[in-house]
Amino acid sequence: MAVISVENLTHTYSAGTPFEQTAIRDVSVTLTQGESIFVLGHTGSGKSTFVQHLNALLQPTRGTVRIDGEDINKDKISRRDVKRRVGLVFQYPEYQLFEETVAEDIAFGPKNMKLSKEEINERVREAAGFVGVEESLFSRSPLELSGGQKRRVAIAGVIAMRPEVLILDEPTAGLDPIGSRTIMENIRNYREKSGATVLVVSHNMDDAARYCERLIVFDHGSIRMDGTPEQVFAHTEELMDVGLNVPKAAEIAAALRKRGVPLEGAVFTHDQLLRALRRAGEVTSC
Repeated sequence: MAVISVENLTHTYSAGTPFEQTAIRDVSVTLTQGESIFVLGHTGSGKSTFVQHLNALLQPTRGTVRIDGEDINKDKISRRDVKRRVGLVFQYPEYQLFEETVAEDIAFGPKNMKLSKEEINERVREAAGFVGVEESLFSRSPLELSGGQKRRVAIAGVIAMRPEVLILDEPTAGLDPIGSRTIMENIRNYREKSGATVLVVSHNMDDAARYCERLIVFDHGSIRMDGTPEQVFAHTEELMDVGLNVPKAAEIAAALRKRGVPLEGAVFTHDQLLRALRRAGEVTSC
């Protein structure tokens, strides 16, 4: 599985023109195999520009991106290969559905990989299963599906290429709470079964608390924080300074502690909050 190392990555849009703007500056980070990572930041912080470098969609102004030690931008062959190893799902990917049927849309990537018909069919069924697309939908037009179903079909189309790294830019944007939770559970299921590295770009701090092992926080084109949820969510004021909130459970816990409720340990998910409240109740009843 891929290990991605980013060294002094800088990207400037419209360089040399009056509209020149540096989106990310001297970013260095290593992403190891099998990690579940959320990339967070306010609008314009550089997070989307950063992830688009990881599959060579954008090329650096300065710096390098390497997979297993190889520079992914050294030539066209390298860039073509990395797009198969690192799958990128854009925000609102359902707008990019264009085949006549669901099955054909999911099969588009594997067909371009020149796989056999049997292998393509196997991958289509596998990818659909990961994201909860029933085979009864395979013959339908993607345009007939609900918003959540379209989103799952679009994600399945990338998963069908079996990327070693899966990147999703705001995968729950525009979905209702049930649809959002379904998508995130599907993504977690895919990672657990495939062993792939998964990066999710998001504003949703509750999803970050519930589904990831590592948080990378961008601010004005640089990495401001990088650590476990426990480490990052401990810096409530700093997160708010960069335009982010903390999970609702963490907000409630902080308010209760100010009122004297003895909540112990890190609290940033609803399950942790419930356990901490139970323990606090046991303490006060003694």
